[in-house]
Amino acid sequence: MLNINIICVGKIKEKYLKDAIDEYSKRLSRYCKLTITELPDEKIPDKLNSSLENEIKEKECAKILSHIKKDSFVVALDLKGTQFSSEEFSSKIDNISMENSNLTFIIGGSLGLTENLLHNCNLKICFSKMTFPHQLIRVFLLEQIFRAFKISNGETYHR
Repeated sequence: MLNINIICVGKIKEKYLKDAIDEYSKRLSRYCKLTITELPDEKIPDKLNSSLENEIKEKECAKILSHIKKDSFVVALDLKGTQFSSEEFSSKIDNISMENSNLTFIIGGSLGLTENLLHNCNLKICFSKMTFPHQLIRVFLLEQIFRAFKISNGETYHR
């Protein structure tokens, strides 16, 4: 069974998002072993300059790196990443699972991820050119992983 690890920066406070995450986590339990690691985000000051921004991203990314399993295929969610259809994403997960038993997705904080961390990922994906709150992206990711398993198993799921 594939181990899927989602490492994300920031806490989910909204009950409706927590409920959605719980629901998709429950649905995914029949397809994979899912672990969600929620890391605290750094406080962003009102007056942010590029030096402070880089310092905050470095701290958050250091925390992320410390939670990545050594043998994991690492996928970062990044606005400059590749966009996939649901079918392509399903196929990609299938292909990854043939060679790796651990698949890690990274969702950075509101300032994003460092170039160093992005450079060390196996794949960068983007759900949309639009910007969404990273808490909402967590729900999007879980839904698309669930959809990917349904597609690869030939099971029906609303289109």
